[in-house]
Amino acid sequence: MEEPEMQLKVKKVTDKFTESLYVLANEPSVALFRLQEHVRRSLPELAQHKSDMQSWEEQSQGAIYTVEYACSAIKSMTDSSVYFKSIDSLLKHSIAMKEQLNTAQGRSTITPQAKNPPGTS
Repeated sequence: MEEPEMQLKVKKVTDKFTESLYVLANEPSVALFRLQEHVRRSLPELAQHKSDMQSWEEQSQGAIYTVEYACSAIKSMTDSSVYFKSIDSLLKHSIAMKEQLNTAQGRSTITPQAKNPPGTS
């Protein structure tokens, strides 16, 4: 008779012991300790990822600025085509005027020689 009674007591003790271990293993301070361990292990990697992302953001912002600047320069160039056309027409006009002046000047230098016969000079 002692044997079943002893087994019952042992079962109660082991159940209480298991319950105590379960409570200890899931106590909030243990959970906080495990959380702290996790943070301590993963924080350096997360900090490195943050640094990498910031660096990539700076590089992409620089590239975006460069592209926007290039787009505005191209737009300015297309807008300035009117001015280039005006400059082109003015240059053509000035070349034509210079040719007229050269032609007129060539005639005037030839005309005085024709006025004075070669034997009279």
